[in-house]
Amino acid sequence: MKHHYATFFFVLMFALITYTATAQNAKQPPHTIKGLSVYPNPAAASTSTISITSTLNSPKSISVYDVLGKLIIGNLTVRERLDIASLKSGVYILEITERGVSESRKLIIR
Repeated sequence: MKHHYATFFFVLMFALITYTATAQNAKQPPHTIKGLSVYPNPAAASTSTISITSTLNSPKSISVYDVLGKLIIGNLTVRERLDIASLKSGVYILEITERGVSESRKLIIR
C-alpha cells in the first residue's frame, strides 16, 4: 500500500512541475518587434534612406554594424526613416530597439 502512495506522490509532483513550467512559458512575452519591416532591402547604392516600420510605430534606436561587427552608425533614434547615404555597397547588420525589445536585421546595399 505504501508503494502505491509513493508512486502516486511522484506522478502528482511530476505533473505539477510540468504544468507550472508550461504555464510560465506561455506567459512570457515574445521577444520580437511586432510587424517590423525594413524596406527596401536590398537597397540600391543610390538610395539615401530606408524605411523601418513596426505595428507600434514608436521611436526606434538603431545601430548599424558591418559584417565584422564594427559600429558604423551608433544609437540613432528614428521613427520611420534611416539615412543610409553614407553607407557603401555591402552587407550590414541593423540592431533595432523599440520599447525595450531588440531585433537584428541584415541590410544589403548593392
